[in-house]
Amino acid sequence: MKTKILVAALLIAGTFATANAQTTAYASTTAVLVTPISISKTTDMHFGTVASSGTAGTVELDYSDGRSTTGGASLPAGSTTQKTAVFTVTGEDASGFSISIPTGAITLTGSVSGTMTVDNFACDAGAATTLSGGEKELRVKATLNVPANTVAGVYSNNLGNASALFVTVNYN
Repeated sequence: MKTKILVAALLIAGTFATANAQTTAYASTTAVLVTPISISKTTDMHFGTVASSGTAGTVELDYSDGRSTTGGASLPAGSTTQKTAVFTVTGEDASGFSISIPTGAITLTGSVSGTMTVDNFACDAGAATTLSGGEKELRVKATLNVPANTVAGVYSNNLGNASALFVTVNYN
């Protein structure tokens, strides 16, 4: 009987020894770094030379540096300084990104007096696009609102504040 008890005790001890055994599994750890997305301004927006009258009007700047007018705004002959805003986005090749541009008006302040606003901003890339070769050019157009009897002078916005034209990009 002692032998049976001893054998049973050894079997039970062996079972507990096996139950307490450890095993380990390993996983690899990886990180993929992408080229940071960035944007730079290539060309400032410029509506060119515009004339005001006794009636309010607008000047619409298109993606190809062309202009059209409504109301009392007119374009003096020989005015060719207009430019659509151009930005260059760089980053990881073939990566999708989204943009945001002003949704409200920005204010231009005159060098003598008065203000005008610019609104209806649109980008030729739409709301989202893809980097090709790690780069994408964006063109931004808008509408200049010319009040009646606007005082002659140079009208511009303050960079870096709420009245600035901006384009923000983010990877999708």
